[in-house]
Amino acid sequence: MVTVYGPVIDNQTRCKHYKTQKDIIAIKFKCCHKYYPCYRCHEECEDHPISVWGKDEFDKLAILCGVCKTEHTINQYLNTDQCLNCRSAFNEGCQKHYHLYFDYAAVCKRS
Repeated sequence: MVTVYGPVIDNQTRCKHYKTQKDIIAIKFKCCHKYYPCYRCHEECEDHPISVWGKDEFDKLAILCGVCKTEHTINQYLNTDQCLNCRSAFNEGCQKHYHLYFDYAAVCKRS
């Protein structure tokens, strides 16, 4: 079972910062290899800066669906708007924060 850290408010990885119906993913942070629901949770709980995943690491399992607990690679996550296992919808608003998690130049080239 994967542990999700931070101020999680339910069993689907929603946190006190992001708690809509679609806020169901947690991100494994490269810097500490811990899953958090969002960057704000990481900032509140860790004493180190966030490190972004590089383009050459987009094949790593780093996204957790909070509904079915399936882990996705970064590439899989960036290429879908729903869980590849249970089909639960992911929050499209998370794209606004990609630069905090992933090599933004590599993500932009995909668009």
